[in-house]
Amino acid sequence: MQAWARRVVRGTVLGLVLLGSLQPAGCERGPQAAAPAGPAGGAAPPPEVAVVTVQPRRVVLTTELPGRTAAYLVAEIRPQVNGLIQKRLFTEGADVKAGQELYQIDAAPFQAALNNARAALGRAEAMLPALRLKAERFQEAVADRAVSRQALDDAQAALRQAEADALYWRATVETANINLAYAKVVSPISGRIGRSSVTDGAIVTAYQPVPLATIQQMDPIYVDVPQSTTELLRLRHRLEQGHLQRDGVNVNQVQLLLEDGTTYPQAGTLQFRDVSVDPTSASVILRMVFPNPEGVLLPGMFVRAVVIEGVNERAILVPQQAVSRDPKGNPLALLVEGEGKVVPRMLQLDRTLGNQWLVSSGLAPGDRVIVEGMQRVRPGATVKIAAPAPTAPAPAPAAPAVRPPEARSADANSN
Repeated sequence: MQAWARRVVRGTVLGLVLLGSLQPAGCERGPQAAAPAGPAGGAAPPPEVAVVTVQPRRVVLTTELPGRTAAYLVAEIRPQVNGLIQKRLFTEGADVKAGQELYQIDAAPFQAALNNARAALGRAEAMLPALRLKAERFQEAVADRAVSRQALDDAQAALRQAEADALYWRATVETANINLAYAKVVSPISGRIGRSSVTDGAIVTAYQPVPLATIQQMDPIYVDVPQSTTELLRLRHRLEQGHLQRDGVNVNQVQLLLEDGTTYPQAGTLQFRDVSVDPTSASVILRMVFPNPEGVLLPGMFVRAVVIEGVNERAILVPQQAVSRDPKGNPLALLVEGEGKVVPRMLQLDRTLGNQWLVSSGLAPGDRVIVEGMQRVRPGATVKIAAPAPTAPAPAPAAPAVRPPEARSADANSN
């Protein structure tokens, strides 16, 4: 029992000795483990932010409107006489020229009618000389009282009737010639012809409701796009108030975006605005004309037209990441004043241009807008600008991000 007590006492004394030997070392490391308070033991430095300085710039404003293409000329081919289609003389889907023969209708009945009219005209004209001489002789005989006045009147009436018959048959010959020409169905315009609704041997009637084929001229080609009356009035007010100008800008020039997002290589021209408003959509139609030499644009295609509105000579642009929203959804930006104090500013936005907002009101030239570090600051706080502010931010699609100095130094130490 005594031996066990002696071992306990020796263990306790050894533990106290070891604890005493470790205590001074722990006391020496205590001040080194304390959190750094700053260069002079004061508060932490203010957070750093990246800003851009607002500067007005000249911007050409455009509007992108959806629409569809339409053929420049459309001709529905219909027969002008009744008959039998003997032959189709074109290839479906091919380009045809104005005056090119498309269908041949059986011309035999029309040729026979023409021959008949010519014969009747010849008979009527053959009687004219004799009747004319008879009327002249009776005119002389009446003066000598050799024939009665009634005989002269009958001779003159017969002459006038023969002349009228000649005129009638002359018109009949002309009609027969026209019908014979209509037996050849020709193209009235140049363009691309579609499928044929009839084949050889089909019976057709004059001016039938179903066309034989349809020809569309696609070079040039129309593009019809609707524009809302609200947008039209807004544009007019901005021009009247001087916010937009048209000096030196061809506002009639239009660009086109295809369905796959590519830009059509040929520029078009704004031809006119419709004079009436569609009551169902409250919009007016803008008609544009585009050259189409390669036939890329087909009638009925969905496209987007980029129409020039005008020029804003003093446009205010800020990056999209510089604009946030309050709880009510109103846009605002954080600005840095001269003493480094953060102040909020409510904005009115017009539209996006690339990766920037066009600001209509709320900012003035020279304002410094925070673009990075907004999560670390609050209105009224004091901040430090991380880098010199660029004077004219360009709407680059992929600008390098501005990182704070402490992050860059951390990367350097890790490397």
